[in-house]
Amino acid sequence: MIVPKRALVSVADKGGLIEFTRRLPGVELLSTGGTAKALREGSLTVTDVAEYTDSPEVLGGRVKTLHPRVHGGILSRRTTEDSEDLKKLGGAEIDLVIVNLYPFQKTVDSGAGLAEAIEQIDIGGVALLRAAAKNFAHVITLCDPADYDRVAEAIEAGGVSEVLNRELATKAFAHTAAYDAAITAYLSPDAALPPLFFGGYKKERMLRYGENPHQSAALYLDLSRSGGIAAAKPLAGKELSFNNYWDLAAAWAMVADFDRPTVAIIKHTNPCGLASADTLERAYELALAGDPMSAFGSIIALNRPVDAATAERLHKTKFVECVAAPSYEDGTLERMTKKKNRRFLALGEAIPEIGFDGRFIPGGLLLQQSDSHFATELEVASKRQPDAEEKALLNFAWRACKHVKSNAIVLAKGEGDGSHWLVGVGAGQMSRVDSAEIAVRKAANRAAGSVAASDAFFPMADGVEALAEAGVRAVIQPGGSKGDPAVIAAVDEAGLAMLFTKTRHFKH
Repeated sequence: MIVPKRALVSVADKGGLIEFTRRLPGVELLSTGGTAKALREGSLTVTDVAEYTDSPEVLGGRVKTLHPRVHGGILSRRTTEDSEDLKKLGGAEIDLVIVNLYPFQKTVDSGAGLAEAIEQIDIGGVALLRAAAKNFAHVITLCDPADYDRVAEAIEAGGVSEVLNRELATKAFAHTAAYDAAITAYLSPDAALPPLFFGGYKKERMLRYGENPHQSAALYLDLSRSGGIAAAKPLAGKELSFNNYWDLAAAWAMVADFDRPTVAIIKHTNPCGLASADTLERAYELALAGDPMSAFGSIIALNRPVDAATAERLHKTKFVECVAAPSYEDGTLERMTKKKNRRFLALGEAIPEIGFDGRFIPGGLLLQQSDSHFATELEVASKRQPDAEEKALLNFAWRACKHVKSNAIVLAKGEGDGSHWLVGVGAGQMSRVDSAEIAVRKAANRAAGSVAASDAFFPMADGVEALAEAGVRAVIQPGGSKGDPAVIAAVDEAGLAMLFTKTRHFKH
């Protein structure tokens, strides 16, 4: 059990510091600069590190705590030999280190230039944390104000245990690793795909289980950014599960790709309903009509604040797992939460993510840039030119297809009011013609007059033949297959219009 007698305090985030240090009666406080000033303003007695080391701060404050008396006091193993060495240095044992680092990531996020960012690279603080964490058998390491209360309670109860102190030391090493990862990413000459990729993630909480009950799982927060689905707190309902988070990410990414009021209804990361319209209520009505049976127990995302009319429709929908929207108008949550256990998240404006997409594999990590590109120059590959209404509907279907597991085929229709909605989805099949047939079967009689999108080229004509036979009138696909001549011939024979994007959207 460690009961501290001497503490070194140097923090950028001073939140809760005064209250914590007041709970350490009899502990000698060593501090620097602004931290020492804040402690004195809190009526606490402080010894300046410069006085303790008999060495002034130099280089405009760049060097303050990098001194043998400081690090000797922290790293001493409390043996006779170490005690004698420390005595020769004129130092004393330091058994509590309270340090958090310069706000490098916050500075970078604010748009600061290189010179300012470099000045926010903490040197002394990182060295102090690592020294204290290395010597956790004798030194308490505090890098997170969230731990102040439990450490104070432990000291008041008789001391900090080895178990707790090891946990705090581990946290300090993770903190400095994440800090270095942020600096590495910022300074990397190839920001898109850096030669070394480090990620800093903090465990927020354990989840009930993973994809299946026999798998343990936890939620981690990305320390390099704020906000996002991971950081959002449900406004109502029970805690989110692993599968809920996975589906929410898919649903939110989908609605973010559309400018008009749009609603996505997700099952197992694929859309069973998607629609864009002039109003959110109309978009929700059409999205739900896409496949109402599959929508049972779904995740729903909306890219506009939920209004009263849309809230009423949501409330009347049977068994909704989660709803994510930028915000909720007054009174709408009260109405919708009358049905218990539904989760509601407010995520702010729906903006397409531009960054990394990665997956762990045995022995490594696959990393790629996020799929944020949409083709703008489309080639008409058929004899028949698509009309303006077909072009708009094909664009909707193409954007939807990007979010469907490959092999992916989607069918979409338009309404007289300019609304667009999915009527059939074929996802994740080993054969593209199988995906086409599933999409047609899902659409049933709605396939007639619809348009189709394929996430990659048709290798043979059988896929478009199945679509044409069902009454599809136009197709959008990447093109580029050796079988293109046969596909184009089949399209022309059926009188369809077809656009080539020359860009595919595989989603494995």
